[in-house]
Amino acid sequence: MLPAAHAPPPRPPTMSQSPPAACENCTAPLQGLFCHACGQAAHSPVRSFAHAVEDVFESFWHLDGRIFRTLRRLLSPGTLANDYLAGRRAPYVAPMRLFVILCLLTFFVGKLVDFGGTAVAPSIEMEDTGVQRELSRATTVAEVEAIRDRAVADLEQAHREMPATLAPVTRSGFEQGIGAVRRQADRRLVQLGAAPAAPATLPPADTVWVSTDTPADGWLARQLQRIERNAPRFQQDPTLFKYAFMGSVPSALFVLVPVFALLLKLFYLDSRRLYLEHVVVALYSHAFLCVALLGQFALLALDHWITPRLALFGPVSDVLAMSLWLWMPAYLLLMQKRVYGQGWLRTGVKFFVLGNLYATLLVIAAMALVVLSLVRA
Repeated sequence: MLPAAHAPPPRPPTMSQSPPAACENCTAPLQGLFCHACGQAAHSPVRSFAHAVEDVFESFWHLDGRIFRTLRRLLSPGTLANDYLAGRRAPYVAPMRLFVILCLLTFFVGKLVDFGGTAVAPSIEMEDTGVQRELSRATTVAEVEAIRDRAVADLEQAHREMPATLAPVTRSGFEQGIGAVRRQADRRLVQLGAAPAAPATLPPADTVWVSTDTPADGWLARQLQRIERNAPRFQQDPTLFKYAFMGSVPSALFVLVPVFALLLKLFYLDSRRLYLEHVVVALYSHAFLCVALLGQFALLALDHWITPRLALFGPVSDVLAMSLWLWMPAYLLLMQKRVYGQGWLRTGVKFFVLGNLYATLLVIAAMALVVLSLVRA
């Protein structure tokens, strides 16, 4: 054994050595594999490749397990919300994080799904309306012309009553509808032995009508000019509008969630729950709706892929999609019943009124998103 004076100097820590005695983050004395003060792991992943790999997989499986456990409870109406509000939070993903993950995932998938549309504003077809029946029953040229002029005037009036910001999207559809009426009238005129009317001069399909009541240098005028520039692009490539709309929905939902929570607070004042408790219910409600929409998108994608190869899948997917649409309001009703614990009559009345108010907000938000998509795309 060497004398103390000739003992070799201590070697630097190796990757296999035990963890340090103090936390590297807050310097608190360690009493186990994790710091009791800040929670940081004692093992450093940058000193050991094995610990680095272990850290990655542990985090992955831990998160994965919590997500699957959370989604399983979410599918049972009100169960996850009751667990969270009762203090059983550790086994589950936090409601805000869950909502953000599901919301972003759902509308990212929505961008990839083919909805089968061919235009931003579908044409207003008149083939199956009362106009065709009236024209077929007309026995004189004067009757045909009166029916035609009335139908065209109705369509033009309906278009004038549309919001100015939606004119670029709807103009093409209304023009196609007017053209269909005129073609039907011309066919009936020929059958009655008269010459068809001279073709009306219509603006090109991509013409944009913008109100000039706003000063040219105003904020609204600038937005209308952006719509004017974007509308032809949407007509040529409708997927651009889908991408813009789907990308805007998460932002709108982040605003609507606290609004829905406020409505819950007002309708359930007698529950004496705090506003943040209603926020938890609102977050889980919208998280479920995101899961349901994700299911609808998946069914639509499967339908487009499988039905051309197996025709029987078409009716099956239709039934599944309709069942899922019906389950969405039923789920929300059951959730409110289980979370707030009131009778079926009171819960049903509150659900009906609250649902109609929120549906109105959703329609307004959807219209705003349409305009926003036209402006920002």
